[in-house]
Amino acid sequence: MGREPGPGATPPLLIACALGIEQFALRSGDRGGAPGPVTVLRTGMGPDRARRAVSRALGEEGWRDAAVIASGFCAGLAPGMHPGDLIVADETRGPEGTTPCSGTDLLVKALAKAVPGRAVHTGPLTGSDHVVRGPERVALRGGGAIAVDMESAATLRTARAAGAFGDGLGARPVAAVRVVVDAPEHELVRIGTVRGGISAFRVLRAVLPAFFEWHRSLLLPRR
Repeated sequence: MGREPGPGATPPLLIACALGIEQFALRSGDRGGAPGPVTVLRTGMGPDRARRAVSRALGEEGWRDAAVIASGFCAGLAPGMHPGDLIVADETRGPEGTTPCSGTDLLVKALAKAVPGRAVHTGPLTGSDHVVRGPERVALRGGGAIAVDMESAATLRTARAAGAFGDGLGARPVAAVRVVVDAPEHELVRIGTVRGGISAFRVLRAVLPAFFEWHRSLLLPRR
C-alpha cells in the first residue's frame, strides 16, 4: 500500500490493476496533483483475486474510506476500436449484478485533456473469468457492452460492498478506466506479444492526472 493517510486527511484513492506491467505504467506516471494519498494495488488476474485483494486493502487502517478506480488493459468489443483507445465505464456488469460508476462525465473530460487525440468510449464494461474471444465477444457486444476485462466488475462490486465513503460522504466513489489493447480488428494471441501494447502502455502512463482530477472533483462539493 502507499502512504497511509493521517487523522482527518482527505480520503485516499486506491487504483486497482491486475498485471505487473499495468502497475508499472500507473506507478511511473505523473504523480503530481494528487489531492490525497494514492496507491496502485496489483490484485493479480481474475475476479476472485481482485475481490480478495481489494477487500483486504480496504480493510487496512487509513484506507477504509478510499475512492476506488479499476484500471489497466481490456479487450474492446465495438468495431472500429484500436489499441490505445480509452474505455470509461458508466457501469460494470458481472455475475453478482451491475455496479454504476461515479463521475463518468468528469473522467471523460479529464482524460480528453490528459491524453489528447485518443478516442474515449463510454458505456457498459462487462466482466469475465476468462479471456473472451470470437463468438463470445460478439454475444457480449450484442448485450450492449463496449469492452470486457476480468477484474473491474469484481473490484467495483467489492469496493461498494465494503462500506460508505468517509464520515457522512455517502456511497463510495468507484470508476473503471481501461485502455484497449485488444480490439475486434486487432485481436491478440497474448498480451506479451502485443505490438499495440506499446501504444496502450503509453496511454496508461498518461491517465493519472485525470484520475486525480476525478478524485478532487468528487471531494470538493462535499467539504
